[in-house]
Amino acid sequence: MRICVPFRYIVIGNEVIPGDLAQYVLPAMQNVQTALDSAGVQVNVSTSVALSVLGSSYPPSAGAFTPEAQTYMEPIIQFLATGGSPLLVNVYPYFAYRDNPAQIALSYALFTSEGVVVTDGAYGYKNLFDAMLDATHAAMEKVGGADVAVVVTESGWPSDGGFAANISNAQTYNQNLINHVGEGTPRRPAPIEAYIFAMFNENQKEAGTERNFGLFYPDEQPVYPISFV
Repeated sequence: MRICVPFRYIVIGNEVIPGDLAQYVLPAMQNVQTALDSAGVQVNVSTSVALSVLGSSYPPSAGAFTPEAQTYMEPIIQFLATGGSPLLVNVYPYFAYRDNPAQIALSYALFTSEGVVVTDGAYGYKNLFDAMLDATHAAMEKVGGADVAVVVTESGWPSDGGFAANISNAQTYNQNLINHVGEGTPRRPAPIEAYIFAMFNENQKEAGTERNFGLFYPDEQPVYPISFV
């Protein structure tokens, strides 16, 4: 029996910009795209970045790439714009909250704020996820990427192993993320393509939160109930 598996994206490098390998990302993307075109295969080619590529993110409209990241991101954004591919971004409000709990309310990170927390011109932000994503949009717009879509390739909250990492917060964040992505962000009010990290806890990672982002334990039992309906 022949089984066809569709591929949505080919990712060249995961969170390697900025860094020693950043200079190779765009040439590799171009080479892969050329090979796909030659073979008549239509698959989006992109790269996945962490929000460490941003040097400014508050308020979201001030979003801008760091000078080091912009060296690589600007031509990559132009490549994506030409080919109609999205930029893939890993968005983790957990780490922003963990690193700055004095300035960021837990409710803002968990999608549970009842009102607007951050006002940015015409836009009002009730959750940190939207603010982080729109800061990315703003940075992209500044280098000619206003028409480039963003796909959230990773987002999640750990259920153990560190500050504010518990089952209640993880369940709240992930369930609210699922419920929210259909609304889009204040800057781009269209459904967001997003993926939860991760399916399983990973016991071979470094001890701490990195082991505990899974929806399931290795024995396939759920860490907590979650609904995708």
